[in-house]
Amino acid sequence: MQTRSKTGIYKPKLLDIGLSEIDTKDKEPKNCNEALLSPKWKAAMDAKFKALATNHTWTLVPFQGQNNIIDSKWVFKTKYKANGSIERRKARLVAKGFQQTTGLDYGKTFSLVVKSSTIRIVLSIALHLNWEVRQLDINNAFLNGNLKENVFMHQPKVYTDSTELGHICKLNKEIYRLKQAPRAWYDKLKDILLRWGFQNTKSDSSLFVLRENDHIILLLIYVDDIIIVGSNNKSLETFITQLNIAFSLKDLGLLHYF
Repeated sequence: MQTRSKTGIYKPKLLDIGLSEIDTKDKEPKNCNEALLSPKWKAAMDAKFKALATNHTWTLVPFQGQNNIIDSKWVFKTKYKANGSIERRKARLVAKGFQQTTGLDYGKTFSLVVKSSTIRIVLSIALHLNWEVRQLDINNAFLNGNLKENVFMHQPKVYTDSTELGHICKLNKEIYRLKQAPRAWYDKLKDILLRWGFQNTKSDSSLFVLRENDHIILLLIYVDDIIIVGSNNKSLETFITQLNIAFSLKDLGLLHYF
C-alpha cells in the first residue's frame, strides 16, 4: 500500500511561514471590539458593509411581530497566497443560520460542488490538448443568490442605523451562513450558464460545457471558485468579460493554486 507520505506528497503547512510574514499585532480578531482597534480590520469591515449596501442585500422594515428574527455576527479571516504570504484580510457579516426554522425561513439547502475526479479529468484533457486553464473567484458569491423565503434579521452590530433603531432587516438576498445560501448561489449561476448555451453534464452537476463551431469551454464550479478551460483563448477572454458583467469577479489568471 502506498501512502501520500511514502510517495513524497505533503500538504503545505502555514507553520513553515517565517515569523517575518506574520505580524503578531495583527492576529485575526475574535469579535467586533477587537477589530475596531485595528484600522486594517476596520477597513475590511467597511468594505464588506459597503458591498452589502450596494447589493441591496436587505431593506429596513419596522418590527411588526414578525416570526423568527435571526441574529448576525462578524467573522474575520486572513487569506494567504500559495507561498504563505498574506493576500488580504477578510471581514464577513454572517447570519446565525442555526436560529432558522425549517419551512418558515428556509427550504432546500443542499448545494453541489465539483468532484475531485472531474477536476483531474478536465486538467488531463487540457494538458493533452494544450488548452489554457484559467481560474476565477467570484466576489461576494453568496450575496448574488436571491431569497425565495421571508427572512428577517436584526440590524448588524457597529452598523446599526441610528435613525431606524426600531427597524429590522428584511433580507432581499443571501448572506453567508444562511442555510439556503449555497443552494441559492448555485441555482443563480446555473440559470445564467444554461441561458448562455452551456450544458449541465449528467456525470457531474458542477461541470458545464459550451460547444460552439470553433471552440469548446469547460467550466468547473467549487462554491465561489471557478476553473475554466477552453480551446480558443480569444473566446475564453470574451466569456470571462461576459461573466464579469453578470457577477463581480477576480480573474486569477492561469491556474496555479486550487
